[in-house]
Amino acid sequence: MAKAIGKIVINSEVCKGCEVCIVTCPQKCISIGDKLNMKGYTYAVQDATNCVGCASCGIICPDGAITVYKVAR
Repeated sequence: MAKAIGKIVINSEVCKGCEVCIVTCPQKCISIGDKLNMKGYTYAVQDATNCVGCASCGIICPDGAITVYKVAR
């Protein structure tokens, strides 16, 4: 059976850096970057490759800034 891996895409212009996704991620693969978006917020970035595609971050994001993809290896 194929093992699923996840990938998240964060819309940096929508993210306000609230950090709710960081707390929610069971794999701890999201952090706040050091760059600012056009609105002046630092935004979330995926910082590890151990994402399993659980979608917890995408569900909890109050701004809908995270899209989760799940692919089989």
